[in-house]
Amino acid sequence: MSPEIVTIITLVVIFVIATVLPINMGALAFVAAFVVGTLSVGMTTDEILGGFPAELVLTLIGVTYLFAIAQNNGTVDLLVRGAVRLVGGHIAAIPWIMFFVTALLTAIGALSPAAVAIIAPIALGFAARHGINPLLMGMMVIHGAQGGGFSPISVYGVTVNEIVETEGLPDSSLAVFLGALFFNIAIAVVLFFVFGGRKLIGRKVEAVEDLREEVHAEHGTGPTVRGHGAAPGPAVGGGDDEVGEAHPDAPQKITIEQIMTLIGLLVLAVLALVFDLDIGFVSISVAVVLALFSAAKHKGAVSQISWSTVLLIAGVLTFVFVLQEAGTIDYVGEAVTGLGVPLIVALLLCYIGGIVSAFASSTAIIGVAISLAVPFLLAGNIAAVGVIVALSVASTIVDVSPFSTNGALVLAAAQDVDRDRFYKQILGYAAIVVAIGPFLAWLVFVVPGWL
Repeated sequence: MSPEIVTIITLVVIFVIATVLPINMGALAFVAAFVVGTLSVGMTTDEILGGFPAELVLTLIGVTYLFAIAQNNGTVDLLVRGAVRLVGGHIAAIPWIMFFVTALLTAIGALSPAAVAIIAPIALGFAARHGINPLLMGMMVIHGAQGGGFSPISVYGVTVNEIVETEGLPDSSLAVFLGALFFNIAIAVVLFFVFGGRKLIGRKVEAVEDLREEVHAEHGTGPTVRGHGAAPGPAVGGGDDEVGEAHPDAPQKITIEQIMTLIGLLVLAVLALVFDLDIGFVSISVAVVLALFSAAKHKGAVSQISWSTVLLIAGVLTFVFVLQEAGTIDYVGEAVTGLGVPLIVALLLCYIGGIVSAFASSTAIIGVAISLAVPFLLAGNIAAVGVIVALSVASTIVDVSPFSTNGALVLAAAQDVDRDRFYKQILGYAAIVVAIGPFLAWLVFVVPGWL
């Protein structure tokens, strides 16, 4: 059997095993890279390790370490409270606040499951108290996470942009970010009006007081993300003087540490985006500086780094390197190109990414889908940027599935609901997204470039 066929079969087996069993896909991919690379492709272990994405791994460690510190010192709660204060307590605006706060968290480097794990319990608690449809609130949180998830300094964005740069494709960093953001905003608008948002217009509460109670009732008690997500966990430290702890009035005081964290996040954005410095080194440098000022409090922040996601992405991209060395990428690309209809090929790739991602890791699927599309895109028969945006969107919007980490987090965070019924509602919504989401992404981003 040829190395190309062996690697394709191996890739399918990896996805099946990771879907059926609670085994990290990255670990499976490392094993596959070693076994297939040495026995079928004829590579040495040094050659296989040459495909290890060291720069991306450093970025993942740096941004999740920094975000863990921001969560622990109450900066995340500060951002949420400030956002709610801006809308003056209008209930109709709260789902949108949750959308944009979650988008902001992922845009500045938080992993999507980490952002959802933090915001979903607050959002769903607020929904239960004020009669907001829990499906509306939960899906707004997830779509917010996906909307901000492709910024140039986010995990998704860095993953896509590194593959694009490595393969010599046109730069699409801004297009992917804005495309994903506005696509998810459009979905959120439909969600808002379909699931009862109009009934909320005109209703008002004392937003700051209610949200303060929600933060202390729900924050830190939500589900912990495991598997291929992050594990933010509760804030490290305790005592009456800790931010976000014990006293409900404590979060109103902005501490020096929170101000420093906000400055650190701003510095990260400026140095990475304006001066083009390495995101991984900058983020871990900012995190270490913040940790130095409160070392005892943040001693557990390192354990909150999403090591499972680091393993996932490192393993999958290492195996993708073996795929490339085996000639599998070119093999699949030639087969796809042989269909002769670029638009249909792009549509099929979008559906493959969307369907598989509904049951597996979106981060891993994005890397595989774009890598498999590379020869097809290099042929120049279709606009590469549009296809990259469509694949990125199609592979992530399906994270509303209750089988994905984000969907499961929302299901677990729901309050005062019939969980079986709520599960069926999420499943029904996810089925609709899987059925039409990839098509809409293809229609919006690929078809105009073809015409």
